[in-house]
Amino acid sequence: IFVFTQTVTVSLLVQVVPVIIPRGKMSAAAATGRFMYFAFGSNLLRERLQLANPSATFCTTGRLKDYVLNFGLWERHVDNAWHGGVATIEFCPGAEVWGVIWTLSNENLTSLDNQEGVSQGKYSPLEVLVETNEGLMLCRTYQMNNFHACPPSPQYKQVVCLGAEQNGLPDEYLKRLEAIETNTYSGPSILDQIKSVMK
Repeated sequence: IFVFTQTVTVSLLVQVVPVIIPRGKMSAAAATGRFMYFAFGSNLLRERLQLANPSATFCTTGRLKDYVLNFGLWERHVDNAWHGGVATIEFCPGAEVWGVIWTLSNENLTSLDNQEGVSQGKYSPLEVLVETNEGLMLCRTYQMNNFHACPPSPQYKQVVCLGAEQNGLPDEYLKRLEAIETNTYSGPSILDQIKSVMK
């Protein structure tokens, strides 16, 4: 009975996770107690992500198909540390979102969830398959709940664009990010904290 159960478990795993995830990347991350995270907003910028998640290490860049990047809030009228809309992804056949795949220590899973406001219901974790030069990679990412469209602050947009440039996202995609319209906020923000740690 034990052998039969083990065989069924293995066959199910093969069906759920076919050979589309680079074995080296996935097993290396798992073996060292790490997970893969697909960032598309302010966490594109290494210094921003590492403020609360110091274990974050660059893995590669990639493209998430059939999703579109959008900016908004989880409640219609809410203030946040960025003083404007923040990034999320929405299902949209034919669209694509470029981003960075980071590996993080499992110890930073809670801090990343906290940063994304999971316990407050702001974002929900999502598993996605991201296209990379090394094949498809299964990653954790986040999608906003109760989305209300809202333009980002100039400071938030600047961090997103800096991250895209820092990690070599395609020029065409960077131009799309630079064309995003912002609100008129001009006060202090998390950008001030990020600048203090940038080289």
